[in-house]
Amino acid sequence: MDYVALGKSNLLVSRTALGAMALANVSDDEQAAKIISSAYEGGINFFDTSRTSEESEKRLGNALHGSIRKDIFVATKTKARSSDEIARDLDLSLTALKTDYIDLYQLDSPTFLPNPGGEDKIVEKLLNLKKQGVIHHIGVCTESFEMARDLLNSEGPWETLQYPFNLLCPLEVHELVFDCREKQIGFIAMQPLCGGVVQDIPLALGFFSKFDYAVPVWGAHSQEELQQILYFTENPPVIDSKFEQELERARFFFN
Repeated sequence: MDYVALGKSNLLVSRTALGAMALANVSDDEQAAKIISSAYEGGINFFDTSRTSEESEKRLGNALHGSIRKDIFVATKTKARSSDEIARDLDLSLTALKTDYIDLYQLDSPTFLPNPGGEDKIVEKLLNLKKQGVIHHIGVCTESFEMARDLLNSEGPWETLQYPFNLLCPLEVHELVFDCREKQIGFIAMQPLCGGVVQDIPLALGFFSKFDYAVPVWGAHSQEELQQILYFTENPPVIDSKFEQELERARFFFN
């Protein structure tokens, strides 16, 4: 497993991350625990979830609390739109995840990008929580390209950006990844399989070899799917002219 520094944070995370939202759809707690355990044993140390799925937070918390907590990084998100809502959501997430701190706390699909000194007091709340040690790092998760671009020039405390990125994305998104690197904003790639549209895992995973700064978050719905992801992480496809042709065929077919 390769590891990469997530922007200007001190988080050294696995290049393959597990998106725990998918765990809410697993048949039972035992199966979810097996997926999480296999991910950890396979070298994954970065797990991403959200308050919007309490079930996934609980299942992640049940599997990762205790002695291994210090060896992993847990990211979750909030759709809160005020400092009071952030405080409420954070308490609920801490309880569900069975932890007393969150490694990366992200605003989830905000309708606006908060700024220091704003009437909403969101930035001040997040910075205060960081000062207290309840959250360690702060980021934003969005599907808005305009907001993603604005974040790069913002004076806010944002250390990471989570944005959809996969082999079907246009070149402007490729440039966004490179710009995040230049600005030392950690880039977390959600939807690496384009929401299930792309089913060729080695092709999707090989695509990220050109973007060693991006950390794709894979949502494994089963043990079999996770094993495929782990296998091709350790045995990536050869990036040659044949691979490039396959990429172009996939882009042409879906676009």
